[in-house]
Amino acid sequence: MAKLTKKQKEAQSKIESNKAYSVAEASALIKDVANENFDASVDLAVRLNVDPRKANQMVRGVVTLPHGTGKDVKVLALVTPDKEEEAKEAGADYVGLDEYLDKIKGGWTDVDVIITMPSVMGKLGPLGRVLGPRGLMPNPKTGTVTMDVAKAVSDIKAGKIDFKVDKTGIVHAGIGKASFDAEKLAGNARELLTTLVKLKPQAAKGVYIKSIHMSSTMSPSVQVDTKRFTEQ
Repeated sequence: MAKLTKKQKEAQSKIESNKAYSVAEASALIKDVANENFDASVDLAVRLNVDPRKANQMVRGVVTLPHGTGKDVKVLALVTPDKEEEAKEAGADYVGLDEYLDKIKGGWTDVDVIITMPSVMGKLGPLGRVLGPRGLMPNPKTGTVTMDVAKAVSDIKAGKIDFKVDKTGIVHAGIGKASFDAEKLAGNARELLTTLVKLKPQAAKGVYIKSIHMSSTMSPSVQVDTKRFTEQ
C-alpha cells in the first residue's frame, strides 16, 4: 500500500471517517483539503440501488449546473451549411461536416461534446467505434441530436452535462472546480442530486441513493449525508 504524503495525511486528518456531512459542509471541506497545485476538478460519486444490466433500471439524464462546470468545454457542431452560422454564433469551437467526419475517421477526437442534426446521424454511424468508447456519440436523449443547434451549443457552454450510471451502479459527475465558492459547489451538487432523485426508476426498490461521496482530483473523499435525497 502506497504511503501517504505529508499533504495527504494533513488532508485526511481534517475528515471524520465515520461522519456523513451535509452538502454545504462537504463543499466547504473539499475546498479546505484540495491542496493540489492546479485548479482541481470536484466530483460526485453517487451509488444507486439499481441494476444497470436491466433496461428498466438504467439511469441516464442531463442536468444544467447553475454555476457551470468551470471547464472550457470544446464543442464540435456537425451541421449542414445552413446551420453553420447559427452554431458559430452560439459559441461552437468547431463547425462543419465532411471535413470533420474525415478528421474523426483519421482518429481526431480533440473535443468534449459533439452536437449534430437528425439528418446527419446516418453519417456518424460508421464512426461509432471511434466516438462510442470516448463518450462522444451524439444522442437525442442528451439533447446533442437536435434541429435547435444554437440552444444545444449554448446549454453545453453554460454548464449542461450528461451522466449515466456505470455497470457497478455508480454515477460519476464533475460539479465544478476547487476554485469555486463553496456555495456554488453546493448548489451544483444539489442540482445533480435532485435530478437523480427525479429519475428514480419505478423498478428500483428500497433505498435508492445508497451513498454519496465528494472529492477533488487528488483529495480524499468526503461522505455526504443521503437522508435529504432518500426521502422522496
